[in-house]
Amino acid sequence: MKKICFFNSSNFWGGGEKLHLENAKVFRKKGYEVTIAAHQDSELWTRAQDAGFETFAVEVGSASFLNVFKLIRIQSYLRKEKIDTVIFTTSQDLKTASIAAHWAKCNTIVYLRGLATPIKNSSVNRYCMNVACTHLVANSQETKRTMLQHLGKHIAADKIAVIYHGIDDNLLVEGGDKLPQVTTEDGTVILGNAGRLTLQKGQQHLIEVAEQLKKNNVKFKLYVAGTGELYDELQATIAAKKLKNEVILLGFIADMEAFMRSIDLFILSSSWEGFGFVIVEAMAKGKPVVAFDITSNPEIITDGETGLLAKHLDTGDLANQTARLISDTALREQMGQAAKQSVVDRFLIEEQITALELYLLKV
Repeated sequence: MKKICFFNSSNFWGGGEKLHLENAKVFRKKGYEVTIAAHQDSELWTRAQDAGFETFAVEVGSASFLNVFKLIRIQSYLRKEKIDTVIFTTSQDLKTASIAAHWAKCNTIVYLRGLATPIKNSSVNRYCMNVACTHLVANSQETKRTMLQHLGKHIAADKIAVIYHGIDDNLLVEGGDKLPQVTTEDGTVILGNAGRLTLQKGQQHLIEVAEQLKKNNVKFKLYVAGTGELYDELQATIAAKKLKNEVILLGFIADMEAFMRSIDLFILSSSWEGFGFVIVEAMAKGKPVVAFDITSNPEIITDGETGLLAKHLDTGDLANQTARLISDTALREQMGQAAKQSVVDRFLIEEQITALELYLLKV
C-alpha cells in the first residue's frame, strides 16, 4: 500500500466528503502518496486542490457501472498513476470505482460505508462487495448490522471491520471566534443543529420541539446550520408557527468550529445515522448532545453522562430532555466536559486512521 486514491463523486459537501478529505490528509501525513477523485463542481474538489492534493475529475451516477467507457477511463487513470489502493464511501461509487479498480488490478479496494440502511441483495452488489472489494469497513456497529441485513448469507460478518470516524485533535483546542450570526441574550440558552435540510436529518422535529419549549415558557434560541431541499418548507413552517424569533435557519456554514463554540448544547434530530460525525464535533467543543435513541447514536452518546437520548421520533420526549439541560447549567457543563473526554478517549482521527491502516495492511 503506497499510493492511495480517495474516490468520492458526490457534488455536495457532507460528512462523507469531510471524512475523505480529513482521512486523505492523515494518510499523506503518514507518508503515503494520496490523490482525490471528485466531482469537478464539488466543494470536495475545491478543498482538495486548496490542500495541495492531485485531483482527478469524475462524474458518477447510479448506472455508471454500465458505462464501459467511463469504467475504462477510471481504470486507465488508476493504472497510469500506479494507484494500488482505492477507498470510496457512496453506493454509486461502490459499483463504479470497485469495478474499475478491480479491472486495474489494484491490490486494495475498500468500501468504507457510512449509511446505516440495508443494502439491496442484487447480483451487482454481491459482485462488488465479494469479488471486487478486498476490504469492507463499517463506521458503526449499526452500519455493519444493516450491511448484513439482506446480504448476510453472501458476505461473511468477519469480512466487515467496524472503525469509527475520527476527529482532528485540533478541534479540542479551547477558545477561538464564535459565529457572528449567532446572537444571544441574558438567560437565553443557545441550541444548535447542523446537517442537510432533508427528511432524514429531521429538522421538522426541531420545529415541534421549539414549539413545545416556547409553550412552556422556556427561554432559548435554536440555530440550524445547513442547506437542502426542505429549506423553503421549513422556513414556511417556522413562520406559520410564529417561531421566527426562536428558530433561525443559517444556511451553509463553512466554519463549523465557530458554530459549535457559539452554542450551549447540540440537538440531533435525525431519523437515522450511520455515524453522527456532527455529534462528535459538538462533543469535541464540550457540548452535551440530545438525540433520538436510534441506530448509532447510543454508540457515541453515553446516556446520562455525555448527553441525553430521547425515545425514537418522540418529539415530546426530545423536548423534555432538551428542557432538562436548558434548566440545569451545572448538568450541562458536567456532561459537556464528559463529552469532550469521550472524544479524546474514543474518536481521535490519528488513532482511527492507524486502526484502518493496520486493517488494510493485515488482510
